[in-house]
Amino acid sequence: MTKEELLALGINEETAQTIVDNYAASYVEKSVLEAEQSKVTDLTQQLTDRDTQLTELQNQAAGNTDLQAQITALQEQNANEKASYEQTLKQKDYDYALSNALRDAKVKNPKAVQALLNTEAITLDGDKLIGLSEQLETLKKSDDYLFVPDGLKGGTPPLGSGGQSQTLTKAEFAKKSYETRMDLISKNPNLLQELK
Repeated sequence: MTKEELLALGINEETAQTIVDNYAASYVEKSVLEAEQSKVTDLTQQLTDRDTQLTELQNQAAGNTDLQAQITALQEQNANEKASYEQTLKQKDYDYALSNALRDAKVKNPKAVQALLNTEAITLDGDKLIGLSEQLETLKKSDDYLFVPDGLKGGTPPLGSGGQSQTLTKAEFAKKSYETRMDLISKNPNLLQELK
């Protein structure tokens, strides 16, 4: 959705800009994603090809101890690079899952909250982060200002008109905040028709 579409729905400009900014921050274009997936596939194939070539070379160099030692060293180096590469991919998956989980938990500042988390106690199991929800609940209790509130708490107090129903004019309705107007409409769907 564009900012203009959000404004057309009656959302104020500041909120619309925040929505657009947050959407843009978490959006990855399909072409970028496909390019990254292609890179991963290519690099994996290169590692496999290199291992195959080293194995073939080792078989051809049987009897030459210096060459055998060099091939063994290259194989160890390849194994170390492969392990490092796999660890980097795991870390990226973990960071992506943590970022999404913090966004879903309605965290105002994900970097600040992440700094407060014991990330070593959080593990990635498939798509789930084990140990994160407990830490987030503890943070919500101790530092609730780090999270976007779930909405208005409590109800609307009763009208103080001594039991008489108070009528609302269009002008009074227009002066109320957007949230208040939406709350009034949700409680009385016919309100717009009743306004005088």
